Amino acid sequence: MTRLAQTAGLNDIQQEILSTVRDFVDKEIIPVATQLEHRDEYPTEIVEGLKELGLFGLMIPEEYGGLGESLLTYALCVEEIARGWMSVSGIINTHFIVAYMLKQHGTQEQKDTFLPRMALGEVRGAFSMSEPALGSDVSAITSKGVRDGDEYVLNGQKMWLTNGGTSSLVAVLCRSDEGHPEGTAPHKSMTTFLVEKEPGFGEVHPGLTIPGKIDKMGYKGVDTTELIMDGLRIPANRVLGGTTGRGFYQMMDGVEVGRVNVAARGCGVAQRAFELGVSYAQQRHTFGKPIAQHQAIQFKLAEMATKVEAAHAMMVNAARKKDSGERNDLEAGMAKYLASEYCKEVVEDAFRIHGGYGFSKEYEIERLYREAPMLLIGEGTAEIQKMIIGRRLLEEYRFQG
Repeated sequence: MTRLAQTAGLNDIQQEILSTVRDFVDKEIIPVATQLEHRDEYPTEIVEGLKELGLFGLMIPEEYGGLGESLLTYALCVEEIARGWMSVSGIINTHFIVAYMLKQHGTQEQKDTFLPRMALGEVRGAFSMSEPALGSDVSAITSKGVRDGDEYVLNGQKMWLTNGGTSSLVAVLCRSDEGHPEGTAPHKSMTTFLVEKEPGFGEVHPGLTIPGKIDKMGYKGVDTTELIMDGLRIPANRVLGGTTGRGFYQMMDGVEVGRVNVAARGCGVAQRAFELGVSYAQQRHTFGKPIAQHQAIQFKLAEMATKVEAAHAMMVNAARKKDSGERNDLEAGMAKYLASEYCKEVVEDAFRIHGGYGFSKEYEIERLYREAPMLLIGEGTAEIQKMIIGRRLLEEYRFQG
């Protein structure tokens, strides 16, 4: 294990899991990540390896065939996986958001139906909240679910769906006015629907189309898609939790898990950038000595390592807060904001240390340089995190005049 980003207080099982994951990353992910990323190729063999390790069931309770581990354990595993290739961590992120939402909010029938297969990785989850004209304004959702007998009919277009093609279960947030009269606050008339589909692209279910992958600057390999519902019919028992109008709260609960995940990804990518930078600085010579011996480079390395350590500490704190059962939107927002911003800065400093070679696709830092920006917008932009943090601080530090 490296000197940086250590986590105190882990038990033997957690340490064994992390050691196994780190070994898998070093042997199975890092050697092939850049090649697969340049081809925008889905990492099928890596995903099969994760299934064999049981990682798709990491946070799913043992009664459903999972390992029953904590969010902290999951976040630390994500940190290791993102250190190898951030796209792989994206494959399991939305899966776990859906599994978490089922565990926390699903009916017993929904848990019994989906969680055992999700634990094995046979059913893989995707999470769909955003829309083409939506941005960060969740209250402006226009996708709609209308009751028709024992079914709901869903219509609308969703955007930025990670695992859109490879998933077989999608948690979709739609507006549902049933039982919510006109004038009801927007967030009280939203419902999460559990949509089952076949993996793939095109019409994957009657009334449900997954267009081809969106071509992205980075974050390649993992499929990011749209989702188009046109008269999609699903059974009424696929309303998450069995009651309409709770979707916004269910999704926000899941997003808190997602924000810890994005923070963990930022930590992992930043760690890898530091490793690449400190290694290259000791190999590259200028003016008769390794550039690591130049004070300017040492200052960069010192700043990079400090940022890695600080981001890791905040991510761990946010995960432990959620595991305790307490509200953690403040901690998750802070961790996501700091880790993503520091990740960008650490990656750029490692890029600068590489000089002209950092601009070459032969060097791994080039891939990280394109991946880091996604973390600045994923699971809410920095500006959204600041709004959450600011509002929560005003709640905690209300002026008593």
